[in-house]
Amino acid sequence: MAMRAPWPDTVTPEELRRRLEAGNAPLIIDVREPDEYAGGHIPGARLLPLGQVPVRYRELPSDQEIVLVCRSGNRSGLAQQWLQGMGFRNVRNLVGGMQRWKGPVEYGPGRGR
Repeated sequence: MAMRAPWPDTVTPEELRRRLEAGNAPLIIDVREPDEYAGGHIPGARLLPLGQVPVRYRELPSDQEIVLVCRSGNRSGLAQQWLQGMGFRNVRNLVGGMQRWKGPVEYGPGRGR
């Protein structure tokens, strides 16, 4: 049985992987630094480092589901709180971040910088 997200505004790695495999992926935003992103990221994830979120948040669609990811879930949780404070209603945090991600990984420089 698949694990369900422990909080309403989160998504488990297993749930996100199933959605990617089914072609029903949300917009994935990786809030780590460029070198961390280049060292391995979820396929299709866009890079938007946490420090740039307050400056570049208008680039994100407020009407689309967004899943935020970082190394462990802490930075993405901060980005989630900030975006929700700016009116984004469909923003979720990946539980455990890349440390818990067991799905496919891409390597190389960031998209969307």
